[in-house]
Amino acid sequence: QVQAVESGGGLVQPGGSLRLSCVVSRSIKDFYRMGWYRQAAGKQRELVALITINGTPTYASNMRGRFTISRDNAENTVYLQMNSLNPEDTAVYYCIADRLGYSRLWGQGTQVTVSS
Repeated sequence: QVQAVESGGGLVQPGGSLRLSCVVSRSIKDFYRMGWYRQAAGKQRELVALITINGTPTYASNMRGRFTISRDNAENTVYLQMNSLNPEDTAVYYCIADRLGYSRLWGQGTQVTVSS
């Protein structure tokens, strides 16, 4: 069974940075699109960023310029670099991976808390 495992979450002060990682137990070249979603307490899950197999990124408008998504096909890993974090970024961040003919793969999530 293919799995996606996130890491890198934690507690950070406002204005700080974190780098999330998502390792997939299968070559990510098989996934035409990967990305990150997040869900804050009491809110709906929302898109953060996506990246295609060719490396083309897409960002939610309120995260563009602060967050950077990248992928390392050799390491089967997708990254999310998050800068200038603020308390509104506090959420559980989920990795996703899309493969033709299969349901979307979701990771278990990693908690990001932005607080002083």
